[in-house]
Amino acid sequence: MTTTLRPTEPLQYHADGTRSRRYQVCVNSRPVGGLRLGTSPSFGDTVARILDLRIEEPDRRRGRATVAALAAEEVARGWGCKQIETGVPADAGAALRLFQALGYVLRNRGMRKQLGDPPPELPADSRARSMTEAEFESWHEHEAERYARMWTERGMPEAEAYAKSRRDHEKLLPQGLTTENMLFSVLEHEGVGVGTLWIALQDGKAFVFDVEAVAAHRGHGHGRTLMLLAESQAIAAGRRAVELNVHAGNIPAERLYESLGYETTLYALYKPLL
Repeated sequence: MTTTLRPTEPLQYHADGTRSRRYQVCVNSRPVGGLRLGTSPSFGDTVARILDLRIEEPDRRRGRATVAALAAEEVARGWGCKQIETGVPADAGAALRLFQALGYVLRNRGMRKQLGDPPPELPADSRARSMTEAEFESWHEHEAERYARMWTERGMPEAEAYAKSRRDHEKLLPQGLTTENMLFSVLEHEGVGVGTLWIALQDGKAFVFDVEAVAAHRGHGHGRTLMLLAESQAIAAGRRAVELNVHAGNIPAERLYESLGYETTLYALYKPLL
């Protein structure tokens, strides 16, 4: 039995600069499923993405998906990609095991919490206020540096990491502090600034892009208070859920989010293409 990929469309070029192509997964020329391969809007043409992989029920548990994923890696190498990534829903345990067996490594988890009423209250000695323009400039410089450094620590070449940081922040914050549906807050404890919060108000939810307690004030529960602030702001804006990404290895953040009732919705995995 030979499992192969058969293109079902020409290579597609998209407005965001990515490309993609759909394939049939075939066994001895018999279609048994489908695969869609693309490139990453975040990392560019050097990173491929398995956007969809499905095998029809009668042909599952026979190694078809494994061979199809390996064939996708060969196509990605032909595109000149140096890395491949995919996203696996939290309830797709078999798919997660498959990609981990193929050498894919966890990059981050997507998490989500459904919100109720009323909004949570902050501790009595803590209060939040909007970030000033001067504070935003200082925060933005720090955040862009930290974001780039995070990617270099995960193996991205320095020049690419800083270019990604600049590109992502320009896309998300075209008007800086006044960008529509972006909220920037400072948390104060007994009159002293102890943390910052950046959330985006999206359709039906809020997304936490950045939450950080000041280094000198960590270990005192301010991270939890910042997350309660995010939930309160989301409810006040009519959003019924909060979502975020937590990078692999950030154990304190993972424990905090889980203790607050956040549940994993997606595993983001990647693999170098040697």
